[in-house]
Amino acid sequence: MAPTLGRCKTDKVRYTNEMRDSDSDSQEPGEQRPSLRAEHVAQTRAALVAAGMQLFGRSGFAATSVEDLAREAGVTTGALYHHFPTKAALFESVFERVHQELMTASNEAALKASGPVDSLAAAFEAFLDKVLEPDVQRIVITDAPAVLGPARFTELDERDAFGAIVAVLKLAADSGALQADDPATLARLLLGMLTRGGMLIASSPEPVATRDAVASTIRAILAGLSSRPA
Repeated sequence: MAPTLGRCKTDKVRYTNEMRDSDSDSQEPGEQRPSLRAEHVAQTRAALVAAGMQLFGRSGFAATSVEDLAREAGVTTGALYHHFPTKAALFESVFERVHQELMTASNEAALKASGPVDSLAAAFEAFLDKVLEPDVQRIVITDAPAVLGPARFTELDERDAFGAIVAVLKLAADSGALQADDPATLARLLLGMLTRGGMLIASSPEPVATRDAVASTIRAILAGLSSRPA
């Protein structure tokens, strides 16, 4: 996930995400429309990702078979393997889609904040709220680190979120709202804190109370970074 600060930053992140998902929606003058085959390929891939979101979110990676996924998508297992060489490859695409939804929720929360530090806290809390949803929790927190492996999980988690957090930290530091001598390192520590917070929520018998405790602790940490030494 990633927070943003202000309309300009949010619009930039949204624009980037929308371009990734909707390149086929825009068409330059004189440009040919995609062929029927290309449209069919895109529709099949989208159906497989939707099926993955449904089944991985409900039953988890291990309990979901390739046959289950193909049946849910309305395609053959051969068609599934044509688009995704392994079940894990399909899971990665599902993770990326869910991660984009987390970023959107964080962006919207950050827009309502009153300053850079509050923007960070609001975006982080939006992430924690999404983790309370069982399907998001199962895909992003429970299964993703094991299925993708630590290195790939970190790479995907940071791909969009890291740059956005660094930008907000630099802006906050430049304005004197927060101490961040090394924004890049601090951004990675904050991302790690969010991942661990998500794990605490996922393993808690009282997830809502744990979510509130994690959010309160994050705000306390940011408040500490916001205070200036005497």
